Amino acid sequence: MNYLRFTALLLLLLPGLAANAQSNKKGGGGGSSSNSGYTTGIGLRGGGWSSGLTIKHFLGSGKGVAIEGLLTTEYKARGGRLTILGEKHLGVADIKGLQFYYGAGFHAGAYQGRYYFDDARYYYNGRNGDVYFLKGNKNGYYYDENTYLAIGADLIAGLEYKLPDLPFVVGVDYKPFFEVFHGYTGFYNDAAISLRFTF
Repeated sequence: MNYLRFTALLLLLLPGLAANAQSNKKGGGGGSSSNSGYTTGIGLRGGGWSSGLTIKHFLGSGKGVAIEGLLTTEYKARGGRLTILGEKHLGVADIKGLQFYYGAGFHAGAYQGRYYFDDARYYYNGRNGDVYFLKGNKNGYYYDENTYLAIGADLIAGLEYKLPDLPFVVGVDYKPFFEVFHGYTGFYNDAAISLRFTF
């Protein structure tokens, strides 16, 4: 339910933020898209679906374009995922250091054991009666020892703020992603808070 509230709030704010950012860009306001306040940031990203390391680097074009790399794992998974995102940053209002950003990318990962939940948690066993068994634990969580590859595509939108006179940037983002995993496909919602050391 928290994801739904966060998603609804972000979707309500996005059009206004984007329009304000474009207006500032055209008008030369203090929130220009090339004024992120840093070149590279390294830190931690903690979310409801996955957590791990984040590295963001702005390209030298001065147009607010950055590449972000995420190395994360899910809380109940044995494995990890590498995500690469291209992002466009725009200043928000005249608030120095506050940026709205959006972008897209892809990810690849490997996990030991199936880490997903299945809605069809029961199966029919044989022809001698209507006997159903749970395929995992009471939540339909799968267990096995095989290693599976996962690939997919990601979108991202968020806000970040470069703290004045301190080498840190804090951010919040919403990152939905589509994934293909061992023949299954799924669409997932991920939201997170990030803290990066900047230089």
